[in-house]
Amino acid sequence: MLDVRRLQVLRAVVTSGTVTAAAAHLGYTPSAVSQQVAALEKQAGTALLERVGRGVRPTAAGLLLTEHAALISAAVAQAETALADLRAGRIGRLSVRYFATAGSTLMAPALARLRAEHPGVRVDLELTDPEDPFQELARGRADLAVVVAAQDRTGDGFRLVHLLDDPYAAVLPLGHPLADKETIDLHELSGEQWVGSEPPGPCLRPVLDSCAAAGFSPDFVIQSEDYATAQGFVAAGLGVGLMPRLGLRNQHPGVVLRPVRNPEPVRVISAAARETALEQPALRSLLDALRDAAVTADPDGPHPTVASSSA
Repeated sequence: MLDVRRLQVLRAVVTSGTVTAAAAHLGYTPSAVSQQVAALEKQAGTALLERVGRGVRPTAAGLLLTEHAALISAAVAQAETALADLRAGRIGRLSVRYFATAGSTLMAPALARLRAEHPGVRVDLELTDPEDPFQELARGRADLAVVVAAQDRTGDGFRLVHLLDDPYAAVLPLGHPLADKETIDLHELSGEQWVGSEPPGPCLRPVLDSCAAAGFSPDFVIQSEDYATAQGFVAAGLGVGLMPRLGLRNQHPGVVLRPVRNPEPVRVISAAARETALEQPALRSLLDALRDAAVTADPDGPHPTVASSSA
C-alpha cells in the first residue's frame, strides 16, 4: 500500500518545483524529502521525478500520484470538517428507542427542542417495549432509550438519568361503590375483578408488587395492552384497573380515576444512554430536553381530569 504521507511529500515537490522549496514548506531537510520520494518510488516500482536543470518535474506516474494525493488531501480536509461538525453537534445521527406512553409526553417535546437546537442531526426513532431497549443499547444499535424500572441495570456501559416517577391510579367505572372516595386503600380492590392493561414486564411489576404488599393478588379477568381499550373495558363494567398517570392523559368519560395508597404503585421512568454516545453534544442536549419535558409531564403536577361518580 502506498504511504499517504509520502504521497503528500511528492505533491509538495511537484507543486513547488524543487526539493529544496518543498523541504522549506514541509519543515523537513532536503535530504529527508529526497529519502521520502525515493521510498515512494520503491513502493510504486517506477520513477516519479526527473531532473530538469536545477529543478524537477513529475514523470507520468509522478503526475498521476500527485493528482491522487490532491484528492486524498481534499478528502482528509472534508473528514476533519465533518468531525468538527459532529463534535460541535452540527451534524450527526442518533438512534433512539421509547415506549408508547413516553412518546407524546416526553419524546415529542424533547425531539422538537433537539431539532431547534441541532437542526442538522438526524434521529432514528423506534417504538419498542419498555424492557427491550437494554439489548439495543448493549449491542450498539441505540444511543438512548426511555425505559422503565432500570435501577438494577447500572454498570452495563450506559448511564441512567432519572426522569420522573409515574404513580398508578385506580380506574373505576362510573357508579362504583369506591368512586366517592377521594383516595382508595389498595386492599379495598382485593375482592374486585380486574382489567389488565400491562403485559408481563417492568410496567406490570409495580402493580403485582404493591398488591402483594397489600395482601392479595389481582384477579385479572380480561386483558388489554392498550390503556384506551382497557379504560373502555372498565367503563363497560368488566372490572377495575390500576394504570399509570401518563397512560391516563386521555381519560375515558365512563371511568373515575382515584389515587391509591398503602402502598401506591409507582413506575420509575429513566433515560438510558450509552456512555460512548454521551460524547455527542446532540445526545446531551436530548437528555436535557427529556429532563425538562419530564418536569412538565410529572404526574405529581396537574393530574388528569377526575370525573365524579355522578357524571
